Amino acid sequence: MKETPQEYIQRILSYVTGQDPLEIQVRTPKELDRLIKAASASRLHQRPAPGKWSIAEILAHLADVEIVVSWRIRAILGAPGTPMQPMDQDGWVTAGHYDKRDPRKSIELFRVLREANVALFKTLTPEQWKHHGIHAERGVETVEHIVRLYAGHDVNHIRQIEQILASSS
Repeated sequence: MKETPQEYIQRILSYVTGQDPLEIQVRTPKELDRLIKAASASRLHQRPAPGKWSIAEILAHLADVEIVVSWRIRAILGAPGTPMQPMDQDGWVTAGHYDKRDPRKSIELFRVLREANVALFKTLTPEQWKHHGIHAERGVETVEHIVRLYAGHDVNHIRQIEQILASSS
């Protein structure tokens, strides 16, 4: 059964309880590099089960989500209260040809975008952290909440990659 938006938020935020979300976000690109360093291209593109994403698809997803987060944060900072559309992540996997993307290039794109976002986050005033947008499915989301949510999103996908790598040779 598919989880509700609220269940998703609770699960993802549980991964970062008591942790600094910026530290997690800074670590993630290096952690992704480390995880896939020794993996072959075929291993990275192999789906662990029908309907489940490969590591390459997860990495392409992370890169594209960082584009989405970059836009959302900047839109909120420029116009607090701005509406935010959800993304159809499965639609993006297909339309974006994630199965054909180079996993190492996906990590590089993710790293560059993440560094730009973290640099922006480090300049925000306390008031700016409280600015919010209105997500069409999840409701009011402050910049602070979004940064914490996507740190949890990082942890979620790192765990998935670790499980895939541990599951077979």
